[in-house]
Amino acid sequence: MGDASLIGHLSGQLDRLCRVAGLDPATAQALLADLLGSAGSSLVADGPVWLSDVADDHTPVEFSIAFDADGQLTVRVLGEALSSDINTDTLLPIAYAFLRAQSTRFDLAMPLFERVQDLFAKPNPDIGFALWHSLVFRHDGRTEFKVYFNPEIGGQEQAPELVAEALQRLGLGTSYRDLLERTMRPGELGRRDRLAFFALDLHDGPHARVKVYVSHYDAGIPDVLRAASVVDGVDLDTLAEFCSTAGGGRDRFDGRPLVSSYTFLAGADGPLGYSLYVPIRSYVNDDAEARSRVMALLDRHGFDSVALDRAIDAVAGRPLADGVGLIAHVSLRLGPPRPGITVYLSAEAYQVGPAASAVSARTKE
Repeated sequence: MGDASLIGHLSGQLDRLCRVAGLDPATAQALLADLLGSAGSSLVADGPVWLSDVADDHTPVEFSIAFDADGQLTVRVLGEALSSDINTDTLLPIAYAFLRAQSTRFDLAMPLFERVQDLFAKPNPDIGFALWHSLVFRHDGRTEFKVYFNPEIGGQEQAPELVAEALQRLGLGTSYRDLLERTMRPGELGRRDRLAFFALDLHDGPHARVKVYVSHYDAGIPDVLRAASVVDGVDLDTLAEFCSTAGGGRDRFDGRPLVSSYTFLAGADGPLGYSLYVPIRSYVNDDAEARSRVMALLDRHGFDSVALDRAIDAVAGRPLADGVGLIAHVSLRLGPPRPGITVYLSAEAYQVGPAASAVSARTKE
């Protein structure tokens, strides 16, 4: 990577990914620069200025490309707002400043954010993150914002009450207890099932969502089906097949956890949509194997798998067989507002995860 800056590395990938999706990259590039702030000029060779948990190698950005039921492609950037002087005390102020800077330009629904902001503003020094941003670039030219709060920001034990209060403030708290009881494995909340994210769309449209994410550690497919069954209309057979294919036919996922998310919309008594996220990088030998599995999933669900190769080429800086983690997650979105499949791609700015064959060879030496 030589003397490349962080913004130089990431903006090149984002430019190419937007063009794969038929999007003008100008807005995405400008927002990426704002997100990275003064940290964007740091040299990749010098390592990360902040040990971000967005990606395994601490790159503060992850890309994804969504294959939607209407045939369109959507590009997303998940990122952590940075500065060259970031630390645990400035983490939240920097995140808030990024939102304020964008709020007028993009007419963000800041009153929604402000209803729950104080609940997630007392960080535990041991937490992995405080507030992340999702920037979504759609084919019709719209740019949408979503924020991810950390339910465990005040400690793991406080997470259920924190999420309950947040949903209550947003007028969505009536069925939350039932959701917890029906989706969590008995006695496992805070052990093998944990509240991972609380996400909020920052727009006032009819499809503005609140999403609750649950991580399932050491879970099997029956655990996923139990978690999904709380949402009416979810095709459990389709979900089981997706999970099995992504996991290479395994019965239990004992590496990185599977993640369920539940979509809440205003006026509904319970979750209307469900998504499953499979951390495919934990269950393959290398990214060539991950690509093969994701290709099969896209073909099975009627999506343009050729676009996947173009998206991978836009981000990858190496042969897929030379590492693992470029294809980080694959998710299946079921129910409103936008069913489909999303593939998550790591920028790998700082490090490439070794393929399983390389790890095995080193172990034998």
